[in-house]
Amino acid sequence: MATTTTTVKERLFEVIFGYDSRAGKLFDIILICLIVASVLAVMLDSITTIHDRHRLLLYRLEWLFTLIFTVEYGLRIYSSPRPKSYIFSFYGIIDLLSILPTYISLLLPPATYLVVVRILRVLRIFRILKLFRYIGEANLLLAALLNARRKIFIFLFTVLTLMIIFGTLIFIIEGPENGFTSIPVSIYWSIVTVTTVGYGDVVPQTGLGQAIAALAMICGYAIIAIPTGIVGVELMHEFNRQGTREQATRCPACDRPGHRADASFCQYCGVRLDAKKPEAGDS
Repeated sequence: MATTTTTVKERLFEVIFGYDSRAGKLFDIILICLIVASVLAVMLDSITTIHDRHRLLLYRLEWLFTLIFTVEYGLRIYSSPRPKSYIFSFYGIIDLLSILPTYISLLLPPATYLVVVRILRVLRIFRILKLFRYIGEANLLLAALLNARRKIFIFLFTVLTLMIIFGTLIFIIEGPENGFTSIPVSIYWSIVTVTTVGYGDVVPQTGLGQAIAALAMICGYAIIAIPTGIVGVELMHEFNRQGTREQATRCPACDRPGHRADASFCQYCGVRLDAKKPEAGDS
């Protein structure tokens, strides 16, 4: 009996967590189709005309999807070799959050719309398409952002200071009679103006106020360009550092450089890059 149980768990693990086998790929494709369908159902339910006409159908569909995902979540815990690690992993938390809103909606009906978090589960498509091969490039971008974090922090702090200055100035110049009822409202206006969104709900009426608005909009274009330059420079530095590491990595057998920094085997002769280099007297 124990052997049968183990075999069932291993088979379930291969299908649910695996993606190399045909059954694993089919399971992931069906799962993603169900996720997209459930998110679309929630979106359609938020449209008044559709909700009034198909309320019962959408309600039943939502519970059907929730029960399917609940069973799937339970099977993932059951078949996982380390259930606790899965439960507290990124995907484990997302899987749990994707089914909770429907149950919470029994007490708080508006919570049902939170099931759109299920769309995050579509990230599993990365496994099917084998996009993890690009993880090196993603790590390079992450390294560039981490290296630029101090510059970005200073930039954001400077932008926040400018927003406060522009907001305070426009509050003093325009005043409550023109819609700028407080400094926080004026800071909101400055953020909207500098980001070039321009909702138009609060507009300067005086000439000096319009001059301040024009200056804020001009600053907005500069503010948009600066982060691109900061990250771009750090990306170039990271490319150069990676290139240096790749050139420094030589094959112990054929002595050729130019391997990726995360490579384990030589791309020319197939020997492990961390293997001991043969001595001159070795045959």
